[in-house]
Amino acid sequence: MAKLALLSVSDKRGLVDFATALVRQHGYTLLSTGGTAKLLAEAGLPVTEVSAHTGFPEIMEGRVKTLHPKIHGGLLCRRDKADHLAQAQKNNIDLIDLVVVNLYPFEQTVAKPHVEFEEAIENIDIGGPSMLRSAAKNHESVTVVCDPADYAPVLAALAGGESGAELQALRRKLALKVFQRTGAYDTAIARYLETQQEEPDLEALSGFPATFALSLKKAQSLRYGENPHQKAALYGTFHDHFAQLQGKELSYNNILDITSATYLIGEFEKPTVAILKHTNPCGVASADTLLGAWEKAYATDRQAPFGGIIVVNQTLGQDVAEQIKDIFTEVIIAPRFSDEALAIFAKKKNLRLMVAKEGIGADSLLEVRSVVGGVLVQDRNRTLGNLKDFKVVTKRQPTADEWEAMLFGWKVGKHVKSNAIVYCRGEQTLGVGAGQMARVDSSRIAVWKAGEAKLDLKGSVVCSEALFPFADGLLAAADAGATAAIQPGGAIRDEEVIAAADARGMAMVFTGIRHFKH
Repeated sequence: MAKLALLSVSDKRGLVDFATALVRQHGYTLLSTGGTAKLLAEAGLPVTEVSAHTGFPEIMEGRVKTLHPKIHGGLLCRRDKADHLAQAQKNNIDLIDLVVVNLYPFEQTVAKPHVEFEEAIENIDIGGPSMLRSAAKNHESVTVVCDPADYAPVLAALAGGESGAELQALRRKLALKVFQRTGAYDTAIARYLETQQEEPDLEALSGFPATFALSLKKAQSLRYGENPHQKAALYGTFHDHFAQLQGKELSYNNILDITSATYLIGEFEKPTVAILKHTNPCGVASADTLLGAWEKAYATDRQAPFGGIIVVNQTLGQDVAEQIKDIFTEVIIAPRFSDEALAIFAKKKNLRLMVAKEGIGADSLLEVRSVVGGVLVQDRNRTLGNLKDFKVVTKRQPTADEWEAMLFGWKVGKHVKSNAIVYCRGEQTLGVGAGQMARVDSSRIAVWKAGEAKLDLKGSVVCSEALFPFADGLLAAADAGATAAIQPGGAIRDEEVIAAADARGMAMVFTGIRHFKH
C-alpha cells in the first residue's frame, strides 16, 4: 500500500527539498493543493491534486477543498482498529501517513497598517487547522509537521523506520506543537475580532474580554531566571524590538531592566540619559547635548551604575562612549551608535549593546502579572496626567524653574518602585528613594543618596508618585532644602500637609493622578 503525504503550505521554505526526500528516499506519494501542488510539479515531483484524490472540486474560491471525508478519514482512521480499517476500505478512503501544513498568515495580515476587515477574514485558515488537528489527534500513526524547522528531524526519524521509537517519540512532540500553534492562531483571530467590535461586550465593560487567552511563541531559552536555581524562558516578540550588536546572551534580569529602561526613556524628547539598577532609575538627566545629560545623570549616583543599565534617546557618540567605557555596565541601549562608539565598546566583549527600534515606548501592550490561580492584566501606564488639571494648593506659586524640575521629576518618579521619592533640580535627578514601606523612609534615603553624591538639595523640588499621607515626608524634604513639591494629593490629611508646606514657604502642586509601581 502506498504511503501518502499531504502537503499544503503558505510558507514554502525548504518544502521542495523535503518533498524530494519523501519521494525518493522514503517512497511517499504526494497529495497537495493549489500553489503548493504547482511548486512541487514544477520541481519535477509526481503530485496528485487533492481534488483529484477526493473526486470533489475546490469550490467557493478555495474555501472548501480539504474538508472532505477522504481527507479526514485518511487522517483519523485508527490503524489498530479493525472496524476503522474496514470502514476506510468500504468508503474508498486511503490512509494518509504524513501531513505538512502551515497556516494562512493571519497574524502577518492583521499586523499590516490599515488592513481591511475583509482581507483579514479571508486569511482565517479553516482547512489547515482542521487537517493539523486531525493528524495530531492520530499522531500514533500520522506524522504531522506545522513548522519548516522540523523537516530535518522528521527525515532523520524516518530513516529509522515508520515504527521506530525515534519517530514515535517525535510524533508526540510534533502533535503538541500543532495544538500550541492552532491555539495561538485562534487566540490571534479572537484578539483581532475583539478590536473590531462596534458594541462592547457587556461582560467586558472594563475594556477587557470575558476570557483572556495568552499564547506566545517561545523566543529563547534563558540560562536561568532571577536566580541561578530558577529555570526561565522568553516568549513573544521582544527580539523584534531590539537588535543586539555585541555582548553576552541576554539574561532574565537584563530583559526586565531593558524593558523598564526603554519605557522610561520614552518619556523624554530632549537628549536624555537614564541609568537603572534592578529596574529602578538611579540617575536621570536631560540637557542640550547627550554628553551634558550623561554628566548630570552619572553625578546623581556614581555607585549604583556598577552592573547597571544605561539608556539614551539620541545617537550615542564617541564623547559619551569615552565616559562610559571604564564603567562596568551590563547593557547600553540607544537608538543608534556611532562607528567610533562601536569601536570603543568592541574592546568590552561581554558588554551588551542594544539598538532600540522606533516606536517601542508608544506601543499599547498590556501588562500581565502572575498571581495565585491566574493573572492580573492592566493597560500599561502611559499617561502623566493632564497638565491643565494640575493644581497649585499652596499660598506660594511655583517659580518657572520649580515647574521645570517638578515636571521632569514627575516623569522619572512614575518609573520608580513605590514608595517613590525623587529630588530634582532643573532636568536632573539629585536623589532617588525607592520601594520603601514608609514614604518618609524613601525621602530619607533619597536625601542620603544625594549627600553621598555631594549634591546640594537646597532649592530642589521633591516629587512623590503617590500622596503624602502625613506631613512628615514633606517636612523631611523641606529640612533637606526642597522648596517645592509635586504629588497626587487626595489624602485624608491633605490640609495638614498643605499647612506644613505653607509654614515652610514651599509651593506644592497636586496632579490628581498617582503612579503606583509595585
